[in-house]
Amino acid sequence: METRELTCIGCPMGCPLTVELNQKEVVSVTGNTCKRGEVYAKKEVTNPTRIVTSSVMVEGGNLAAVSVKTKEDIPKEKIFDCMKALKGVKVQAPVHIGDVIVKNVADTGVDMVATKNITSLS
Repeated sequence: METRELTCIGCPMGCPLTVELNQKEVVSVTGNTCKRGEVYAKKEVTNPTRIVTSSVMVEGGNLAAVSVKTKEDIPKEKIFDCMKALKGVKVQAPVHIGDVIVKNVADTGVDMVATKNITSLS
């Protein structure tokens, strides 16, 4: 039996969680004060995922770069592949919040989208 200690990020309370595992199967989750804690703990120990944020260069815009993020969470082990896929990416202004910057980033099935509006200089 394996025990893992986590801090829940499902809500602002930050409950200390204890997860008991038998092989890769979750046996119990304790310490959570809401259902979100249990859901978070089970996912974190069996299939951890993350939202990835970064920025890419913009040509012809009022700013030199635009902030971007994955539209959904991706497998944690794909984070570095995702960042590598962004290297050298340049977009042309204008850019709008929600515009797809890289489709299916790093073969995750998830798009990288803009999180800021960038206007054209012209």
